[in-house]
Amino acid sequence: MMASLPSAFTPKLITAFREGYTLARLRADAMAGLTVAIVALPLSMALAIASGASPDKGLVTAVVAGFFISALGGSRVQVGGPTGAFVVVIAGVIAQHGYSGLVLATILAGIILIVAGYARLGQLMKFVPMPVVTGFTAGIAVIIASSQVGDFLGLQAGKVPAEFLGKWEAYLNAIGTMSWPALGVGAGSLAVILLLKRINPKLPGYLIAIGVASLAVLLLGLPVETVGARFPDMPTSLPMPEMPRFTMAMLRDVLPSAFTIAFLAGIEALLSAVVADGMTGYKHRPNQELIGQGVANLASALFGGLPATGAIARTATNIRAGAQTPMAGIFHSLALLVVLLVAGGLVAYVPMPALAAILLIVAWGMSEVERFRMLLRMDVGERALLLLTFALTVLVDLTVAIGVGVTLASLLFMARISSATGVLADDRSIEDPGQRAALPQGVEVFRIAGPMFFGVAGDMLDTLTRIGQVPRAVILRLDRVPYMDSSGLAVLETFVRQAKERQTRVILCDMQPGVWETLARAEPRFAGAERVKSLDSAIARIDRRSTD
Repeated sequence: MMASLPSAFTPKLITAFREGYTLARLRADAMAGLTVAIVALPLSMALAIASGASPDKGLVTAVVAGFFISALGGSRVQVGGPTGAFVVVIAGVIAQHGYSGLVLATILAGIILIVAGYARLGQLMKFVPMPVVTGFTAGIAVIIASSQVGDFLGLQAGKVPAEFLGKWEAYLNAIGTMSWPALGVGAGSLAVILLLKRINPKLPGYLIAIGVASLAVLLLGLPVETVGARFPDMPTSLPMPEMPRFTMAMLRDVLPSAFTIAFLAGIEALLSAVVADGMTGYKHRPNQELIGQGVANLASALFGGLPATGAIARTATNIRAGAQTPMAGIFHSLALLVVLLVAGGLVAYVPMPALAAILLIVAWGMSEVERFRMLLRMDVGERALLLLTFALTVLVDLTVAIGVGVTLASLLFMARISSATGVLADDRSIEDPGQRAALPQGVEVFRIAGPMFFGVAGDMLDTLTRIGQVPRAVILRLDRVPYMDSSGLAVLETFVRQAKERQTRVILCDMQPGVWETLARAEPRFAGAERVKSLDSAIARIDRRSTD
């Protein structure tokens, strides 16, 4: 175990260099990184604007966080940056606490991710159930799409409420202000992206659509709002790192959002890493990936950027473009840095409806319609979990949706486990006919099957105490009990006490090592119960006592 500790916390970049970094790999990584940068450029700007920030914040995030995710992460080909999952959270934090509050929440999220990585919690992320992940992902997709309706149609709706229903009410009230040029640019951009995806998916459809739309607006003099019109003072350089000023009250206020950011970053990064493993055949290091994500979010916040995580679409593009090592992600960041420093001024000419069209495509991809339909065909518990998480995400709050979804999923799981746990009697407790024949008179044998935990404690106690005739001894076989918590111990303690009051001996046998150790630690509470290794030993002990 100790020998594997260093490798578990070694960034994949170091592993790649140890293998030998050849010129061929350098060339492949550079080309892949440039390809991903072309895809990430419009996405980073669009996601930043959808989050309520300026487009340069998205580029800064892709440059800084993307660099550290590749340099320190546990995946060989992961590419990171701003993603759609954060849009709702970021917009909410900025609206409530300002941009400084978002920076503080992102720093806290980075610390949480680093601690989670070193605490080896990377493996636990996979236990978040699919209905919860799909529910809040689809909910985020609906919110992102809704937030782009105003720009896509060119509505003059003023300050639009953040709430879903209030947003649509504002849109409907302003529908008479719809701009046909804006709709034409948005619909045209949408058509270009979809057409290029059908004709040649390898072409950078987002970038081509933005280029065509920008030229059309500029050359035709269309009255369409551009990035420069909305953000006239947008910087075109990488800012110096700066620690935000904060108070303890502010820290306390943004802490829930920090946990939400950390949770989303961890989930999406590890999901993306799993997808990458399936495409490449490599295996990622989940705990080191969390650490890399944590450092990346810390760095992004210090440079004034947004929360970041591994991006599944950009990672897949990186792999298809021939990436060999994490250097591809680093080249992607460097290419975006050059764009920011050299051509950042051109961003001002990008029309807002074109960015809205990109985000509508992103929202559709996030919605996972087929998976959503599949889960709707599952049992009532799965459907309820999916729909409740989805509805809470859209109508209430993402943090509430995740908390309620995970809690409900845990309750459903415990209910299913408790229904599978029971007490077997008669022939089901003893398979060997010879052992049944050797069973002394007045002795009952029960076998407990399933984990003994608080979810099944009451039912098991009722079953064990419904013995019609009081036996002189009860043998409890625990070989099918994989786990026992304090509530399970309490059940046994109560049963042993009740048996003692009836002058009935209790012998526990056939325990798995973990259950044996649990009972050994609670020994003083089981003074009236005897523990032996096997059923034969239990029968022999009863026979000896009878002879005595």
